[in-house]
Amino acid sequence: MFAGYLGKVNLGTALKPAVFYLKRPVRLFQSYDRANLRSDIIAGITVAVVALPQAIAFAIIAQLPPQMGLYTSIVGVIIGAFWGASNQALYGPANAISLLVAAALSNSLTPGANAFALAAGVMAVMVGIFQVLLGMMRLGVLVNFVSHSVIVGFTSGAGLLILFRQIGPLLGLQLDTTNPVSTLRSLVNGFGIIHLPTAVLGIGVMILILLLGKVKPKLPGPLIGIVAASLLAFFLKLDESGMAMIGQLPRTLPPLVDLPLFDWALISRLSAGALAVGAISLVQTSAIVRSIATQTGQRVDSNQEFVGQGMVNIAVGFFSGYPAAASFSRSAVNLKSGAKTPFAAMFSGIFLLTITLSLAPLAAYLPKTALSGVIILIAYGLIDRGELTRIWHGAKGDAAIMILTLLGMLFLELEFAVLLGILFSLVLYIVRTSAPQVYAVLPDRRFRHLVYHSNEPLCPQLGVIDVLGDLYFGAVFHVEEIIFALAERNPEQRLLLIRMSRVNHCDFSGIHMLESVARTYRDRGGDVFLMRVSSAVSQVMQSTGFVTFLGEDHFLDEDEAITHLFYHVLDPVVCIYECPLRVFKECQNLPKQMELAGIPHESEIPEGVVFGLMPQALWQRLHGETAVSPPLVIDVREPREFKRGTIPGALSVPLPKILLDSVKLPNNRQIVFVDRTGRRSRRAAYAVQQMGVMNVAILEGGIVAWEAAGLLEAIG
Repeated sequence: MFAGYLGKVNLGTALKPAVFYLKRPVRLFQSYDRANLRSDIIAGITVAVVALPQAIAFAIIAQLPPQMGLYTSIVGVIIGAFWGASNQALYGPANAISLLVAAALSNSLTPGANAFALAAGVMAVMVGIFQVLLGMMRLGVLVNFVSHSVIVGFTSGAGLLILFRQIGPLLGLQLDTTNPVSTLRSLVNGFGIIHLPTAVLGIGVMILILLLGKVKPKLPGPLIGIVAASLLAFFLKLDESGMAMIGQLPRTLPPLVDLPLFDWALISRLSAGALAVGAISLVQTSAIVRSIATQTGQRVDSNQEFVGQGMVNIAVGFFSGYPAAASFSRSAVNLKSGAKTPFAAMFSGIFLLTITLSLAPLAAYLPKTALSGVIILIAYGLIDRGELTRIWHGAKGDAAIMILTLLGMLFLELEFAVLLGILFSLVLYIVRTSAPQVYAVLPDRRFRHLVYHSNEPLCPQLGVIDVLGDLYFGAVFHVEEIIFALAERNPEQRLLLIRMSRVNHCDFSGIHMLESVARTYRDRGGDVFLMRVSSAVSQVMQSTGFVTFLGEDHFLDEDEAITHLFYHVLDPVVCIYECPLRVFKECQNLPKQMELAGIPHESEIPEGVVFGLMPQALWQRLHGETAVSPPLVIDVREPREFKRGTIPGALSVPLPKILLDSVKLPNNRQIVFVDRTGRRSRRAAYAVQQMGVMNVAILEGGIVAWEAAGLLEAIG
């Protein structure tokens, strides 16, 4: 009984978002403000005038009957108004999507046949179901994983293909449209048989539209051009001269068709094309909706947008249409015409239906060449030369994806080219996220921010790195490799501070990597600290026990991290006697005794002046059978360092006493200076050489090397 109740609760929870998305029409009617009615009606009339020639033109691109473009536009805008997320976006036939539909259907069916039109409806339903499911599962975020370069390459390639394919109808020629090269070759071969009246009328329509765009840009140039061409064709009886006409359109409401939805062989053949159409239409629509939202300030729910577009495609599939998407041009007209709510789209569908029923017989005198002229101008507008140039001069990965998609559109099967572009964008995303940038950072000149400096020297004790990306299983090896490379280049840095402000996600592989880094630094006698850890990452660290492993006191506030480490963790002796740098703000007031002594810094001492002994060599001199007069070992570290461990028999004489010549050293016995790493001992040896004591040497690598050789002894 309890299990049954639990199942009901889970089912109810799962259906809750679906019910919310499907009830959008109810929310629209309940919240509609009648003050917007006039603006919405005006916008609807304006869009209907613009949509009429586009709907017919796009159906021709899809190699479908012209009325299917009109039905898709009528049904699409009405259904999209009810279930779409945007207040201004309009759904219906779209140029690039129409080209993709034609390519996907032509692979297995013959254009012009009734089965071809039915398959277009089946594909629309398939695309719609795919989109609705994505929206119901709240997967709207998936569109963000398709690179903008894919869309630019796709639309530019589609524009070129549409343009080349319409050259034949524009000039009255039958051309090979396999690819642009074939089209140009057949155009050259058939140049002498161009149908002159067809070419003159089509090119004339293009010139008229371009002139109207310059002189009266607010007028519907394509519609005026088509009407003018139809009137000329009617009065001059151009159909009798061999000019191709569209033919009379049916004067009916969008008819409901019986689709072969259970023809599994057909569905199998259409699946790849449907996936490509569904993915590109989602990305294209989302881009249009976001573009409009930036101008209106509307917050758009991408999941509702997915559901809305899916409902549009399911509806147009059953009502004699083909796959649809948002149209940028019609949406822009809708916005500029003053549309306030989705009801403007609904009104545009009603007005377009009225115009279609009224003017359908006149399509018998609509020359195909006039529509080809309109289509060529629309296709040319798809080629965004400015965006192509920006991407070309931008990141190499984006440019490569754009070129691959564009060339694929021109020379490969279109659905394969689209999916290839999407695949490459996902690969690029994986590559980029799996190789986040990891930088060693330093304070800026005002000590306000930690920034990357390519050639600035680093603190010899503390390394500070910034991780610019997530620590998930695909990226941890890259991050770990860079951290260890930095540690190898700076072997004296035993402390590491990791800045994690850009790490939004950390999985168990990331935890393991951080544990490995911490163990490595602790084995070197150092430690690892973290700062700017997000709450989500902090929860993972807490639940996996990493906080206990590292220590809660190792998670530092960014504003206090450097100060805390400077005063409580760093070795001030190193800062004073070994480090010539002033990397951090806290370093600025440190007494630099090595500068006061007037002795050059260790890095300024000429090569070969100071002789060095390796740990084993010094041990042999101290303990070997031939060590009749062993060297005098002088430890120039501070007393507290000396007490931690030193070389047997060594004397403690801190560096300041050596530099100030306050200690008398024998001249008849070799003296070996030692310190932690060799920096202070090199200065000491050079200083006493300047005082006349020449039989001196240093322990190469200092106590660090001596300890690594297993020779260190603690002082009791």
